Amino acid sequence: MDDSTKALYDDYPEDEKSDFFSAFVYMKYIDHFMHHALLASGLSPKEREELPEAGIDQLLMAAIQRIAERSPSFDTSYYHGKVVKLTDAIKLVTQKTDLSLITPEQVIPFKVAKDIILKNPQSIAVGICACRKASENPCHPMEVCLFVGDPGASFIADQNPDFRKISQEEAVSIIEAEHERGHVHCAYFKKDMGGKFFAICNCCSCCCLGVRMWNQLEGSIPILASSGYLAHVGDDCNGCGSCDDCCSFNAISMGDEVAVIDSAKCMGCGVCEDVCPIGAISLERDPSKGEPLDLAELASKTG
Repeated sequence: MDDSTKALYDDYPEDEKSDFFSAFVYMKYIDHFMHHALLASGLSPKEREELPEAGIDQLLMAAIQRIAERSPSFDTSYYHGKVVKLTDAIKLVTQKTDLSLITPEQVIPFKVAKDIILKNPQSIAVGICACRKASENPCHPMEVCLFVGDPGASFIADQNPDFRKISQEEAVSIIEAEHERGHVHCAYFKKDMGGKFFAICNCCSCCCLGVRMWNQLEGSIPILASSGYLAHVGDDCNGCGSCDDCCSFNAISMGDEVAVIDSAKCMGCGVCEDVCPIGAISLERDPSKGEPLDLAELASKTG
């Protein structure tokens, strides 16, 4: 067993070793995982250029079936995302020391897989987004998926040719560039990944399975959590429509010459705030949307 695989195996308690095998297959074959996830969601992925080893497809399909069976409820869903605004996304990839936060449910309303446990957080791997890789006409660039902290980041960089190690500064540059492109930062949590945060991706509404299904199902299945913020349109809005064009969640429409926010659809990503040419939109905390995944704020409350 190589060092990164052993480190991943050792990270799981004895009674959770079965999750190690799921994590191993998921990270090593994440593009094939997404291929089957798209099929299971009724979508058509791009034909794969090559197939994995015998038996891997069956393991991945079984894992996706388990996720599908548990996804309708906050109590059982163990693969989900939390939208984070730009500044909070940057905090996730610039943490300098190990961190262990038992995330309260008002931040991550899912009962399973919701903690922030970062070991060696300066270890970051970037890779080709599996959603974009599976799309016929993907958004670019492709390298926008960030695994944060060990043992996950080191393992996927060693075992998956689509991933490589980068510095925290490079991770910040990727996040900022994706924000400028109008893409949404999502922190992902998965029970099989040790029951905690493991990655942040920069999602678009045309490729990202999570965002696509959220919009298609109109939020009826809890697969994403809001950032804890809500976009607010000020009185100086001139109705230019820039924000309407950029919203990944179809939460903005043009009313009587002003932008109108659908509060039920708004996930508080903050893209519209920065797109508005006159600064007429701002993000405001909204208790009905939960609390932000702000590492500094969470640490001050739980420390």
